[in-house]
Amino acid sequence: MKKRKTGKSSFTLRERFHYWFDNRISKGSLGFIRILIIVSLVFAVLMAGLIILMGYNAEGETASVFWNSIATMLNAWMPYFEEGSPGYLILMSVTAVGGILFTSVLIGIITTAIEEKITSLKKGNSRVMETGHLVVLGFYPGEYTLLRQLILAESGEGACIVVAEDMDREEMEQNLGENLEVPKNIRIVCRTVDITDPASIEKCSLDTCQTVIVSPTDDGRTVKTVLAVSALLQEKKIEGVCVNAIISKKEHRFPASIAKAHNISAFPTNDILAKMIAHSCTQTGLSETFRELFNFEGSEFYVIEIPEAVGWTFEELTIRLDQGVPAGIVKEDSMVLNPDAEYVIQEEDRILVFSEERGSAHIAEPPVPEGFTNISPDMTSAEAATGTLFFGYNETLPVILRELPENVSHIYVVSRNISEDDQEDLEEAAAESRIRVEYIRKNPRSEKALHELAALAPHIVVLSDHGKNEEEADMETIFLLLNLRDLRARYSMNFNITVEMRMEHNQSLVGHEDHTDFLVTSSMSSLILAQLAENPELLHVFRELLSNEGSELYLKNAEKCGLTGGYTVRELRRLLLKNGYIMLGYLDRDKISRFNLPLDEVLDLGEEDYLIVLGEE
Repeated sequence: MKKRKTGKSSFTLRERFHYWFDNRISKGSLGFIRILIIVSLVFAVLMAGLIILMGYNAEGETASVFWNSIATMLNAWMPYFEEGSPGYLILMSVTAVGGILFTSVLIGIITTAIEEKITSLKKGNSRVMETGHLVVLGFYPGEYTLLRQLILAESGEGACIVVAEDMDREEMEQNLGENLEVPKNIRIVCRTVDITDPASIEKCSLDTCQTVIVSPTDDGRTVKTVLAVSALLQEKKIEGVCVNAIISKKEHRFPASIAKAHNISAFPTNDILAKMIAHSCTQTGLSETFRELFNFEGSEFYVIEIPEAVGWTFEELTIRLDQGVPAGIVKEDSMVLNPDAEYVIQEEDRILVFSEERGSAHIAEPPVPEGFTNISPDMTSAEAATGTLFFGYNETLPVILRELPENVSHIYVVSRNISEDDQEDLEEAAAESRIRVEYIRKNPRSEKALHELAALAPHIVVLSDHGKNEEEADMETIFLLLNLRDLRARYSMNFNITVEMRMEHNQSLVGHEDHTDFLVTSSMSSLILAQLAENPELLHVFRELLSNEGSELYLKNAEKCGLTGGYTVRELRRLLLKNGYIMLGYLDRDKISRFNLPLDEVLDLGEEDYLIVLGEE
């Protein structure tokens, strides 16, 4: 190997000293203190040496001179005139002045170090020392649904929620304090963390946490965060920690093998919202049902054990369980939603119930058999053919078409920016669902054009522009919604509106009007994440509810089903179950929904009332 030539150094001694000093100082306060102590001792010894060499210590021992010099340096004590000769006093005074400088600099260094440490603690850089806590990676001012739901879920027992984001801790705490009501038994700990860096998120103590939740964000950041969490769990050989995330586009989903290996649950948000829009757009009020299912403010799903029900049929449990609606059977590795009425409950079975609290459902007294009505409701009554008007286009529209009810025979798409590939996907989905598609390129910003468009169909859907950022897309949606409401009020038009929005705080600006169903991406994503964090077993339930296979949510008109009149909730549960449906609640003529009704309550159903049911269509 050829030896590299090294030229003669041209650095001066002063430059070398500065370079050495800079390197030592860069190591922090401890290195600076070390240098200061060494310099001070050397200076004290030098002063003592001068005193001895010049003979100013005629009456003192050599050792005591060194000690006096060091003590004077440390105490910054000026000597009295009777303590020695003038030369001794002068040199000791110089030593005392050096001690003053030493003490001043040392106090400054220590004060700065303490301030730096306090600042570091305020920024949230210390490691979390918790066990069994929830870790939320990602925080966005204005979006509080996820944290609000986690607080509701944990308020009964108390818990610690760690919120991590790459922003100042004080700013996070201020936002949370101003927008959340936190019970005394709930602690929220904020940390400043780069959520895409495994080394940074380690301070959240993932090895001792219960669940990791990646707060809804853009797909790129979400994927990086999930990979960072997986890398850390794999490196530390941590098992049993669930990782829940929401991915907007299905093409960004994690492969099944990787998701299973790292215990990752990732839902495609766009597909979820598309299916909810498809079901809600022709059934006004169904979006409220979805929110009721996914939030912790009313009733939600729980998996519980009911030993008394062993040997009963599912029908018997349905008419005996009060303050809770049986919805499925859970075995060791499977879940059956809406089982057959004659299914006999086994000892190892657990029950999926829809109730306000985990322990609120209880067994009621058996009903009087002759008290039941024997009418046969018509649950298969066909709805009249109808059309739906879509404002805008995004990649979810083909999914919506595949999920639309069978009575939707045609749709209108108002958009100027549909590419040939998008139109091809849309035509393919329309052919599968046997739906006719008509494209309209009118400008909806014109009142005349908007009036003509609003008269085309009784159901209007406003889709968000996924090509724009959240705020810009939501503002366009808000302006269109306000104009549609204005037309409906001024011309007494009869149409319902379903709106897709991206941000929760934008929906709150216009969410007070009736006959409008809102489906907010960030809000619904947060609700699902919170449910999965508390009840991981519900993953299979949500997937079935939000797919086109198995049981789904429906609003059944009481008149069309032949169920007008007075019925007890017990009777309605039995009649609906015999027809393959589970009754979760009902929606009255004023669009006010009630869920999980007492068994003996009597409902006087009219022609404008709807039953909220779970079943296969």
